[in-house]
Amino acid sequence: MGLNSRRKIRIGDILLNEGVITNEQLEKALEIQKEKKKRLGEVLVDEGIITDDIMADALCHQLGLDRADLTETRIPDDLLSLFDVDILKKYVAIPYAYDSKNVNIIRMAMADPMDMLAIDDLSMITNRMIDPMVSTSREIMTAIDRYFGNSEAIKAAKSYEEERADLFQDDEVERMMKEDVNSSPIVQLVNTIIEQAVRQRTSDIHIEALERNVRVRYRIDGALHERMTYSIKLLPAIVARLKVVGGMDISEKRKPQDGRITSFVDGREYDIRVSILPTVYGEKVVMRITNKNALTRDKAELGFDEHDLKLFDHILSNPHGIILVTGPTGSGKSTTLYTALSELNTEDVNIITVEDPVEANVAGINQVQTNAKAGLTFAAALRSILRQDPDIIMIGEIRDGETANIAVQASITGHLVVSTLHTNSAASTITRLADMGIPMYMIADATVGIIAQRLVRRLCPRCKRKRPATPEELELLYLEGYQVDIYEPVGCANCDNNGYKGRIGVYEIMDVTPHVKKVIAENGDAEHIKQAALEDGMRTLRMSATQYVIDGVTSIDEMRKVSFEM
Repeated sequence: MGLNSRRKIRIGDILLNEGVITNEQLEKALEIQKEKKKRLGEVLVDEGIITDDIMADALCHQLGLDRADLTETRIPDDLLSLFDVDILKKYVAIPYAYDSKNVNIIRMAMADPMDMLAIDDLSMITNRMIDPMVSTSREIMTAIDRYFGNSEAIKAAKSYEEERADLFQDDEVERMMKEDVNSSPIVQLVNTIIEQAVRQRTSDIHIEALERNVRVRYRIDGALHERMTYSIKLLPAIVARLKVVGGMDISEKRKPQDGRITSFVDGREYDIRVSILPTVYGEKVVMRITNKNALTRDKAELGFDEHDLKLFDHILSNPHGIILVTGPTGSGKSTTLYTALSELNTEDVNIITVEDPVEANVAGINQVQTNAKAGLTFAAALRSILRQDPDIIMIGEIRDGETANIAVQASITGHLVVSTLHTNSAASTITRLADMGIPMYMIADATVGIIAQRLVRRLCPRCKRKRPATPEELELLYLEGYQVDIYEPVGCANCDNNGYKGRIGVYEIMDVTPHVKKVIAENGDAEHIKQAALEDGMRTLRMSATQYVIDGVTSIDEMRKVSFEM
């Protein structure tokens, strides 16, 4: 009876009843659905009208169904073996558990629990009743990857090897590379590597040529994890496929090459920068994955506490001057920069950026991409930008004295300039600018704020374990003589047995107050500048990381990585 009553309700009506979409939004989505021939739910999520979590909660509430927690439950192997992975992908569904009272009823996590055709089909395949439960398509596809992903990749690799078992000579491999680059197993294998990486929150994919194998590693939350290995015979075809889709020269194997791929995974657009480097055993590939929507976040999501948020807002309220975001590669500088820009992006200001490359497209901002071959360097682009009547200028990175000099001149003449530098701390950023040939009195005049940052891994909230801190750890936390509990990583299904899930920013925000300006203008070194900033209320990276340890957000090992040099 429950299933039949569901037949009469449409997903659009459910979301209207819940008040999560308007009639206009539904009509727009229905038009797109006709054109693209996708499920309505998919269209609503793809167009950014609702999130898949909001949709799942609305379905649960209206239909009286349970929400499946796919991260916490281990799905039995015998249950998974009842279904072919292609069917599960087709219907965006995964078996979740047997009914507690009747093994002839299978609980099925579904992105669309009202898809009667899918329910009937899945029921016929297993000869059992299907009890639908609600989940998001992203959660389901991630679970399918977790349970079937490696076997799918191995199947594609084996299929390719069997097709090419007789090819061993170099000239034959060369021929294979050119002729069969679009052969389906390799296309499938490369797609699987990228899709799995995205679903596992990977920032970089490393495809490495070892002596006998190709090793694939994913960088997740800053740490590399080996995910799969293949025969070295597959390397030329994998690299050739990536060169084709990345717009590189397929015949050039002796020089490093860079390319770019746009990939859609679960309806979201990802920008992938590909770097290929010749090594002893073959070409090594590194792919940097960027979700174009993830760079522009709400400032509350960056991890600022109340003290840091006030400082951040105060620095951004300056009408002119230089704001610098500093830190090593992969410390989240671009995210902070884009968040600052979206805060400043109002109708009454002209914002122009010069980047290498443009990492995310932001509505209402004029973005320029450098092109060294055409002579459009950072410095050349900046000179042109200054003739475009800008209010705010964003420079992707200050790399040399010429760029630094133009940035300082622009900030002194009434522009707000935001940029990044590779330095370890806020105070050492001042001395780096001086090393680039900028006089200290000009730096003091131009700089309004510096944000030094790092990323630390968050402890998994479901499995972290509390324990008393040792005397050595208390000393590291500047809490000698106190009794303090800290948390350490354990590992569970929710965090893929890593003990950590996600990352959070650690910040050192230096507001360049009149006192700090005076120390800079008097040629103070990094230590004197830091001391003056501390007196005016700055908190160092180490202080911020220590607070995260005390609050149970991260572990003492993560804090050590951040504050090693502090």
